[in-house]
This record gives sequence, structure tokens and C-alpha cells, in this order.
Amino acid sequence: MSQTSPPVPLTYRDAGVDIDAGNEVVERIKPLVRRSFRPEVMGGLGGFGALFDLSGKYREPVLVSGTDGVGTKLKLAQQLGRHDTIGIDLVGMCVNDVLVQGAEPLFFLDYFATGRLDVETTVAVVGGIARGCEEAGCALIGGETAEMPDMYAPGEYDLAGFTVGAVEKSALLDGGKVREGDVLLGIASSGPHSNGYSLVRRIYDRAGRPADVHVGGVPLADALMAPTRLYVKPVLALLREHGQAIHAMAHITGGGLTENIVRVVPEGLGVEIEASAIVLPPVFDWLQREGAVADAEMWRTFNCGIGFVLVVPGDGIAAVAAALDAQGLEHRAIGRVVVAAGAGERVRIG
Repeated sequence: MSQTSPPVPLTYRDAGVDIDAGNEVVERIKPLVRRSFRPEVMGGLGGFGALFDLSGKYREPVLVSGTDGVGTKLKLAQQLGRHDTIGIDLVGMCVNDVLVQGAEPLFFLDYFATGRLDVETTVAVVGGIARGCEEAGCALIGGETAEMPDMYAPGEYDLAGFTVGAVEKSALLDGGKVREGDVLLGIASSGPHSNGYSLVRRIYDRAGRPADVHVGGVPLADALMAPTRLYVKPVLALLREHGQAIHAMAHITGGGLTENIVRVVPEGLGVEIEASAIVLPPVFDWLQREGAVADAEMWRTFNCGIGFVLVVPGDGIAAVAAALDAQGLEHRAIGRVVVAAGAGERVRIG
């Protein structure tokens, strides 16, 4: 009678999950994360839930939350081996969104998932998230690092972020103040930010992934990977000083100029954008030329050099523009609020 051999003992590491590597990541990111902490953070990393003390700061707080990823810019980051700034993009996509309603981002949580944990890559990514949080003034108080064998190809990882902000109920910006004749004041972006990268990558690949091309005096790869501009601190300062002169704000993300500004404009009104005011920075000019992309497609896909828009009454423009100048933020008027045209047409570019 034959005897079967006992099964070979298996460990979690044998199954593809390295707990020791995960612990090393946590220890290495702790000092990076702590730099982002605010006084309201209670405790440290490692608990089952992150604690944030909101008492005493607001009279009638309204919480504003947002979650996002970085789209397929993540694929380009992995292709180029640029892992240290993609976390800034993740923070920017979330905190700039809640800022639109006048909210101060309070804290941030991230989700990092990969098939096999590479310590150096993970620390670089989370380090970028921590730097983005520090620049935006919000605390990175928690997150999840998931090692999931067979879910991702070697070298691939995925990212998602979540933020919570707060604003006084009386200071909430919901578009209700917007009026016909208000001016659209556009603040410059740092590049494509994290939108339109499926088209960016298609153009980049079709051009042969040129390593020696420079746009605006910088290598093309640097221009494409420039992290999302974080508007939080300068815009919050602007709101504190000139809040009555800001009727609404818009973060120019997926959908570009033609679909984002109108989101904060009440029904019955629309926006008229001046085509001559949309001056493409060098990286966008390269993308349009190499991809033979039509103007209308550019405007609905990319921010085209305008990453954030303020909707300001005419009599407030001078003060707001002077405040932006003082903060070194490039800006220009790109259009105005108008009565919506017939048949529901709410966006005109001419």
C-alpha cells in the first residue's frame, strides 16, 4: 500500500505576500507622513482608524469630501520609472476638487495596490503623497498598502486617494452667487496635470517616445510628468482676503475647459470663452501638433494651461488679480458668464 508524502508547508510569502516588506515600507514612510500632520491629528500611524479632532475650529462646519485617482498618467510614470511625483498628482486631484467649494482640506488617505511589493517604489510613491499633503496643508493620516499576487503585472501598481475638507456653512461656494457678466479668471496649470493621458500616451507612443525633444526648455518627459499644481494655500488665502469677490470656482480636470466651468454655473446661464485667451503652453502645443488634435478636442480633453478658474464679478477683478500677482500666480481673463443660448447650449468658444 503506497503512502503519500505530507504536503509541503506553505507560508504567506510562498503565496506572494511579503509581510516583512510591508512592515519595512511602514517604518520608512513614518517620518515622511509625520511631516504632513496638523495639530488636530490624534495619535499616529498603525491604528485601525485615523483620528482627527475638529472641535473648536468651526462654528457651523460643512464637511466636503472627494476621491480620485491619477488616470493613465500612472502607466506613463511606470513606463518612465518616475515614481516620486505621481503621489503629488493624487493629492492634487482630490484637494483641488474640494477647494472648489471653499473647503480647506483637512486630511487625506491613500490606497496603493500592487502584485508584488517593491519597497523602493512604494516608498517613493507614498513619499510623493506625503509631500503633496504637506504642500496642501492637509494631514496624511492613513492609508492602505495592498500586495495582491496575480492581480497586477510585474512592476505595475494602482493608486487612489480620498480627502475630507471643511468650510463654514456661511462661506460655502455652491454657484448660487454667479451672475451674468461675471468674469472667468483662469489660473495657470503646471501642465496636463492628470487628465487626458490616454491621448497623451497615444501621441507619445506614435511620436516614437522621443527622449531628446525639449518643450519650453525642458525635456518632454519632464513636461509630461510635471506634477499637478496644488492651488489650496494660495486660494484659501485669497478667499480669506477677498471671499466676497469670488462667486464660484472650478477645477479643470477631465472634460477640460468646455465641461468643467459650466458645472458651477446655475441653470439658465452659460459661459462664453474667448478662444484667443487660450494660449497653449509648449507641452500642449507639442501634443496638438504631434497628434493633429483639433482645437475643440483639445478644449474638451485638456486644461490647455488653465488649471483652476475663479468666477469673479467685474468690480472685484482688480483686487483679485492684484492678490494673485502678489502670490506669483500667473492668471488671465478667459471669458465671462452669459445667458444660456437656446436649445440648452451653455458653453460657447469664440
